[in-house]
Amino acid sequence: MNTTHQQEHSQTDTSACPFCRIIHGQDAERIRHQSEHGIVIRDGFPVSAGHTLVIPKRHVQSFFDLSAHEKTDLLALLDWAKADVEAEFKPEAFNIGINDGPAAGQTVPHLHIHLIPRYWENGVDPRGGVRWVVPGKADYWSKE
Repeated sequence: MNTTHQQEHSQTDTSACPFCRIIHGQDAERIRHQSEHGIVIRDGFPVSAGHTLVIPKRHVQSFFDLSAHEKTDLLALLDWAKADVEAEFKPEAFNIGINDGPAAGQTVPHLHIHLIPRYWENGVDPRGGVRWVVPGKADYWSKE
């Protein structure tokens, strides 16, 4: 999403927001669990089996704009989502991430927490994890 489109889709304009559409009934069958302040869905473009999103019901772009109560509720949903993914997919580990703002790679201007199950893959070194968002800085262990 380019910056112009990002600006056009303000926090009060929820009509084009794919997450608001789910929250307000369109594709509501995607909701796996919900609470007072959030929902849990599987990612529509998963990077691994079981990739899950925790999304606040209130249309807000940044994690830092949530109230303390909303943060607590979303973290409880994250715990629920982890147990759900573990039961179905049996991953070895998880990455948890938030792309908070366009410069961080956020393409949907509605906060969402990624729960990405990780599995051992032949020939893949998982070290560095989320540090790979800046590839030149990720591998700090083999540098001289």
